[in-house]
Amino acid sequence: QVQLVESGGGLVQAGESLRLSCATSGRTFSNRAMGWFRQAPGKEREFVATIRWSGSTTVVADSVKGRFTISRDNAKKTVYLQMNSLKPEDTAVYYCATQDRPYGLSTRVYEYADWGQGTQVTVSS
Repeated sequence: QVQLVESGGGLVQAGESLRLSCATSGRTFSNRAMGWFRQAPGKEREFVATIRWSGSTTVVADSVKGRFTISRDNAKKTVYLQMNSLKPEDTAVYYCATQDRPYGLSTRVYEYADWGQGTQVTVSS
């Protein structure tokens, strides 16, 4: 079973940066895509970024393109989300997740099987 623990959230002002981390345990990290998603109050969970198991390919949502970067360290079984130039509309609970099959790459929430508990990011204006 895979366990995921996010950290690094907090309260920042618009224009500032945060780096989220997601530490995982379990056997499947190294061959699975990892994704970051977010959910704001009253809204559906949405895709933010994903990275292939090898780290060779990343996809980010248009809403965060140019501001957010996803990366991973397979030796540490950790995935990161560097968030720069934060905006109030980035306020949400951020979740990391493991894709449900090896060697894929997906932006769809339902194609991710294991989820962390989430970390709150609040951006004040």
